[in-house]
Amino acid sequence: MCTRVIWPDANGSVLVGRNMDFHKDLMTNLWTQPRGVRRDDGVRGDLTWTSRFGSVIATAFDIISVDGLNEAGLAGHVLWLAESDYGTYDDSRPALSQAIWLQYFLDNFATVDEAVAWIEETDVQVVQMDDPTGGVRPTIHLALDDATGDSAIIEYIDGRPRVYHDRSYVVMTNSPTYDKQLELVKRYQGLGGDQPLPGSTLAADRFARASYYVKRLARPSTQVEGIAAMFSVIRNAAQPFRIPDPGKPDASQTIWQTVTDLTNKRYVFESTTRPNIVWVDLDDLDLGEGARQLKLDLCGRLALEGGLAGNVGACFEDAGPMTFLSLQILEELEMAAADQGGGDKPQA
Repeated sequence: MCTRVIWPDANGSVLVGRNMDFHKDLMTNLWTQPRGVRRDDGVRGDLTWTSRFGSVIATAFDIISVDGLNEAGLAGHVLWLAESDYGTYDDSRPALSQAIWLQYFLDNFATVDEAVAWIEETDVQVVQMDDPTGGVRPTIHLALDDATGDSAIIEYIDGRPRVYHDRSYVVMTNSPTYDKQLELVKRYQGLGGDQPLPGSTLAADRFARASYYVKRLARPSTQVEGIAAMFSVIRNAAQPFRIPDPGKPDASQTIWQTVTDLTNKRYVFESTTRPNIVWVDLDDLDLGEGARQLKLDLCGRLALEGGLAGNVGACFEDAGPMTFLSLQILEELEMAAADQGGGDKPQA
């Protein structure tokens, strides 16, 4: 599930809020990814690169980046889209695994314009992966935004990228596809229609509420006031903890939220199960070439001691480099499980 909202004129700053809605704990931690890291596409290794920009990212299970900000002010956010169709793998096209998809853009581009131009030039394919924890295969789409206030939503339908690129596209949720969301939202008061603003947790209803309230935010006088205002909007679009509705075993709840200041390069994180707000300023991190990849342990020792709050730039620690999930790693995990005589998918 999830919701993403851009506030492009927060008194000189561009702020972005997002909810991560999921039916289980993603064991999210924060990581630094410095410049100069060599990577490949996670598919066959045909596409390789060295990161041009450092970034701070939020991960799922320490194997995929699902949210993040780079030092040029480009941010990205992975959300769920049930309609995603990545097509049959075509080795004539450049490809990126779902696990490295967001990271490629954070590593290589400063603006949404640059990222969109690359997608259009290459017709890049995204390759769907199995969930190594035994869950449903991910069907995701991607939002990109930058410090100029630009925005793009990238969805894969019938195996090809559909890119919705416009500064007016400030809200994104889930199903249906983005073109249909843009039409549905026009039904509501204050957004072009006459129906009352909806209150359910459905994606289209969250889209409407976020669209309505972000346009009505007052000009903030400080960065803290602006971040608080953005939190108020995404909390309005959040999903409460609940027993799944009948016929919806994977009903999601908001498990964490972020607000990102793309202008001043501040990344703010709040867990709904460990509700201390923490933040990091990218200027306080060593993201230079040759720097170590560092991890902020949000769900292990530091979190259990209950002490994480405020500016945590000094709390990142060396846990070795992060390993992004790849098709090769998935094959190795499946082979190991078979050797052990287990029929279930291995646990990451």
